[in-house]
Amino acid sequence: MVCSELFGKIDELNEEYISVWETVCNIESPTKYKEGVDSVGNYFAERAKECGWQVEIFNQPIAGNVVCITMNPQSAAQPITLSGHIDTVHPVGSFGSPAVRRDEKNIYGPGVMDCKGGVVAAFFAMDALQKCGFKSRPVRLLLQTDEECNSSLSNKETIQYICRTAKDSVAFLNCESIRGDSAVLERKGIIRYRFTVKGKEIHASRCPEGASAIAEAAHKILQLEEMKDENGLTCSCGIINGGTAENAVPDKCVFFADIRFSTLKEMEEVQRKVQQIAQGSVIPGCSCEAEQTGYRPSMELCDKNIQLLEKMNKIYAENGLPALKARKSLGGSDAADVTESGIPCVDSIGVAGDYIHTIKEYGVLESLAQAAKRIAAVVYCI
Repeated sequence: MVCSELFGKIDELNEEYISVWETVCNIESPTKYKEGVDSVGNYFAERAKECGWQVEIFNQPIAGNVVCITMNPQSAAQPITLSGHIDTVHPVGSFGSPAVRRDEKNIYGPGVMDCKGGVVAAFFAMDALQKCGFKSRPVRLLLQTDEECNSSLSNKETIQYICRTAKDSVAFLNCESIRGDSAVLERKGIIRYRFTVKGKEIHASRCPEGASAIAEAAHKILQLEEMKDENGLTCSCGIINGGTAENAVPDKCVFFADIRFSTLKEMEEVQRKVQQIAQGSVIPGCSCEAEQTGYRPSMELCDKNIQLLEKMNKIYAENGLPALKARKSLGGSDAADVTESGIPCVDSIGVAGDYIHTIKEYGVLESLAQAAKRIAAVVYCI
């Protein structure tokens, strides 16, 4: 096989990188805990320097600092970019102490699957490539630090840096977790709103004279949920705050909506409908303002990404690896921004596991070497 030596080196390094996987997941790094996120980034940066690779840090005041690691920076060929995020979702301590445990089959802990496992697999692949003498092109690894909040903590600076840095790449492999033998070429976009509803406060005994902001908010939530359609448009209202006393008609209510869409055209229709819902009132005396608080583009199916996956599957066939079927994910990802920037991108080729974003999250130990082989084969052969 074309990659037989490379795959042998990955098998040889596997136990070392399972230990790396455990180490970095024990460094807890929820998105807003900059110290923890930076500690994970520094761990990879120091290992990269030991390998003789180039390290660049994109400093951030609130979010974690993005780390860019480059192997073979002197090569004039077009680079391949690998990426994954090192921030997680649960508060420090949620998984106990130590945060990570493993048995014969799985590893359990914060971010083991989403997405530190994928980052470890990418670094693992680069190490094996170097030990096999690969020098044909630059290989970049970009460590994103506020992916879990749509890059809002950095005001989108982190993902903009990633897209700028990767703009000349022949391929961008995003190492989110894999599901079966598939890769993601389409993703939902996300737009989030804060709705502030105002009414007229009054004692409950004089209820007819008031205007309940909470009741008005309930009508608007129902209207938002009615926006669901056959194309998969969804709306979820996850946080609702309002009222000051049990015996008073409330004069203010705030709620948040998460709306997921498939295309730019669909998003524009969502924006129109949201403003229409906000401006209309069911209960006389109530008013509402809708403020957009977050946005992530959709990853629309495009020829560049289709062609990249076809090239990858040809490489996999030549090297005895399973072909990856294209699928659509309902969640958001940095791959959407990368695709929107015009960079050929295939998403979700990292480690396998389940229960992401829960305290039951786990990764399958044998999937680490499998992911490293998927990544390394593309770098080596493309």
